[in-house]
Amino acid sequence: MSGRKDFLSQQAPENYVAGLGRGATGFTTRSDLGPAREGPSEDQIKEALAKRAAQLGVSRTTEPSHFPRLADRNDFQAPTPSAYGAVEKKEEEEDDERFQDPENEVGLFATGAYDRDDDEADRIYQDIDERMDRRRKARRLVILSHLPCPLFPTSACEAYGLSIPLLREQIADLNPFDHREAREKQEREDYEAKNPKIQQQFADLKRSLGSVSDEQWQNIPEVGDLTGKNRRAKQNLRQRFYAVPDSVIAGARNSTEFDTSVTDGAQTNGSGSDNVDGTMTNFADIGAARDKVLQVNLDKAAMGSADANSGSASTIDPKGYLTSLSKTELKSQDYDIGDIKRVESLLQSVIKTNSRHPPGYIALARLHELAGKPVKARDVMAQCCSLNPHSEDAWLENIRLNEGHNAKVIAAASVKENPQSTRLWTRATELETDSLSKKRVLRRALDLLPKSVVLWKQLVQLSQDEGEARLLLSKACSEIPASIELHLALARIVETVDEARKVLNTCRRANPKNAEVWIAASRLEEQVGSKNTVNIMKRAVQSLANENAMLKREEWIEQAEKCEEEGAILTGQNIIRETLSYGLDEDDDRKKLFMEDAQASISRGRYEIARAIYAYILRIWPTSKTAWEASANLEKIHGKKEDLWNVLEKAVEAVPQADDLWIQYANEKYQSGDVDGARIVLGKAFNQSPSENIYLEAINLEARNGQIDQARDLLHQARQEAGTDRVWIKSVAFARSHPSPTDTKPDATALDLASQALQLYPSNWKLWAQKAQIYTSQRLVPQAREAYATGCRACPRAIPLWILLSQLEEFQAGSVVKARSVLDRARAANPKSDRLWLESVRLERRAGNLTAAKNLMARALQPTECHKSGPLWSERIWYLEPRTQRKPLSLEAVKVVESDSTLFVTVARVFWAERKLEKAATWFEKAVLVDADNGDSWAWYWRFLGMHGTEEKREDVLGKLRLAEPRHGEVWAG
Repeated sequence: MSGRKDFLSQQAPENYVAGLGRGATGFTTRSDLGPAREGPSEDQIKEALAKRAAQLGVSRTTEPSHFPRLADRNDFQAPTPSAYGAVEKKEEEEDDERFQDPENEVGLFATGAYDRDDDEADRIYQDIDERMDRRRKARRLVILSHLPCPLFPTSACEAYGLSIPLLREQIADLNPFDHREAREKQEREDYEAKNPKIQQQFADLKRSLGSVSDEQWQNIPEVGDLTGKNRRAKQNLRQRFYAVPDSVIAGARNSTEFDTSVTDGAQTNGSGSDNVDGTMTNFADIGAARDKVLQVNLDKAAMGSADANSGSASTIDPKGYLTSLSKTELKSQDYDIGDIKRVESLLQSVIKTNSRHPPGYIALARLHELAGKPVKARDVMAQCCSLNPHSEDAWLENIRLNEGHNAKVIAAASVKENPQSTRLWTRATELETDSLSKKRVLRRALDLLPKSVVLWKQLVQLSQDEGEARLLLSKACSEIPASIELHLALARIVETVDEARKVLNTCRRANPKNAEVWIAASRLEEQVGSKNTVNIMKRAVQSLANENAMLKREEWIEQAEKCEEEGAILTGQNIIRETLSYGLDEDDDRKKLFMEDAQASISRGRYEIARAIYAYILRIWPTSKTAWEASANLEKIHGKKEDLWNVLEKAVEAVPQADDLWIQYANEKYQSGDVDGARIVLGKAFNQSPSENIYLEAINLEARNGQIDQARDLLHQARQEAGTDRVWIKSVAFARSHPSPTDTKPDATALDLASQALQLYPSNWKLWAQKAQIYTSQRLVPQAREAYATGCRACPRAIPLWILLSQLEEFQAGSVVKARSVLDRARAANPKSDRLWLESVRLERRAGNLTAAKNLMARALQPTECHKSGPLWSERIWYLEPRTQRKPLSLEAVKVVESDSTLFVTVARVFWAERKLEKAATWFEKAVLVDADNGDSWAWYWRFLGMHGTEEKREDVLGKLRLAEPRHGEVWAG
């Protein structure tokens, strides 16, 4: 057997780590290291090394046996052995600074553990270094066999037992001048001495700067461009002007002003000064700015939705914008003198370039006027008039800049140079102060311009005597026969109607293509009470059509509305009658177009023209139910009660099968207090159309008047003759609200009627709901649950039935889990129902599970579900989010939903809570406009007006509410 131990019994080598070959790593614990202690000091390390060297028999300093003299020089020192006998390598005398670590690498690993591996590595590196040194020495060997040795004579060498070749080797090895490194160092020093750096050249001057005093430093001149190169180009660049925004100019102007008032939102620190250095952050101002941005965004979204409803996307009035610009006042103190001078130089160059350009002179004169130099402005305009004597604008500007007698002199010179200018003659007339002088100027002007309508009108207006005015107008009409305006003025002031007719006929013959003369003739006949207006408009249409001068439909409607505005209602109606269909074919949708025209006239407040349009429609389509309803609504809102009754009477005669018209007629009679009249109307309706609507209206009428037995009899008759599901539903509801005296149990008759109705109409969810509600009122929860469940199976799309079943489980049975299960099944059957999602969220909120409610709301508002539901957004804004998030969420909701009355009411309530009443009122108005049938919107608006509105506003809203007659709403209909 071999004496070698097997592998597993051998001692592990030093630094062995199990599993290192397959990627494992070793670790050291506190038990391996032992307690913490301080390492050996430097003296202890030196003492241990010396002791180890003594054991190995190596002296730290040993004299060479061959050079006793050199030992006396103390230049030779033996290398220090290591702890394991390795001789330390002698450090080179010159260490290149390139290889030194900036953080002093010397002694970096002195405190580390030095083991046998380290000693072996040191030995290997030392052997390699010694071998390389021997190779370098062999290359640097100098043969001195034939040269004398001045340092060591031959006799001395022999006395010490040295041979000559050995001595020569030692001399070559010790000679420093043959080293390549020394030679390269010497060459580098010589090159640097011959080519010094700039820093070295100015080193003495930099050292002398230390003796410079402060005054000498201050007196050192600035370095400038003394070469003169491109000096002119640089000066031109410095003189270049750039446009500066007005905001910068205004800010610079206001920077030196002192405020003597405190704004509402101003906030200062404790010392009374603002922290403008940015060290303090005013979070209140940041929040106010954020609220303002949100308000602007909400207003934009509201404007966008309003534009979408109105069909117009433009919110800019160009004419109004230009008018506001024209009203801007210019003040000299609002402008910088430098700006005025720059503009003046530009305008001077303009008039010098083109002296025949009056606008340049006018602009320069107005600039001088703005700068407060009126004399200079007058001189400029005088020069302009002398160079441009035929420019009306130049003379008018010159007259404006002068006053009194000077202005009259300039006006006289202007009309002398331009005798055919109506504007200059008019301006000269305005300069006169008395009426006689003005007439004199106008008569002289008319001698030169007898065809000027403007001058004739001014002269007539100055006439105080009617006879004189009549003579002047007659002269004017003879001079200008084509002037319709003068003829119409003359027709208005003539003495008799025949003379007026004669004047108009003369004007019509002179202007056969003008419709205004025909309209004036019709209005004249209307004023005198003649019935010839219809014939006049017929002749007008024929004449204008023959002359190819017929106006468009829109222009005729505009003329008719103008007649109504001026009191000529009959003429306007005749215009509509004769021209409304002009240019339209039979194939065109004329009825729709005429209805739109009527609505447009109503929106402009021209109700008589709208009545004329409806009358025209009903004359062509007498059985149009839509037209009759529109006409009745017009009379109901803007007419009298008698007119409304007349329209409804004609409507039911023309369309006897229209139940809505009969019901509206009966309601109007009832609301006016005429109950018997309402019964007579319903009696006529029974004779014409005994439908369920007529029966139900008669039942409501009798029930409202306390005739319960008669209403019960009518219900029984309705079930026999018109037994629809609505009649049965009404019968059950009436039986519950008015129990029969013969009932032995509560709601016995109602329950029996509901059971009979379900046998006839099992798919009507309202009947199932009524039956379940009867059981609920009797506290029969199992029977009510069964009725709801059966109804849900029969009508799975009936959303209210599912909600009623969940509320039964929640409130009556007290089981939130079952209610949640019912709503889950309902959403599975109706995944896109926002009402079911809303009820699920409310269920969790009532149960106190706010987190679950938020999760459900997040699912409901996904794009794949009901993200455009206004009620869902309203629920989230008002109940599921903190108050600070309501306004941002409102903005997001308005952008997504666009228009929803429930959401608009929520936004209004948000502003109401913040005491921004104007904003709240605006959003309430939007809510009732978007959906006038939503009673909840009207209720919130009425509550708001009750606290913050005026009596006039409340009356206006109440009138609109009566007209709207809302019938839906979560609370309103509940």
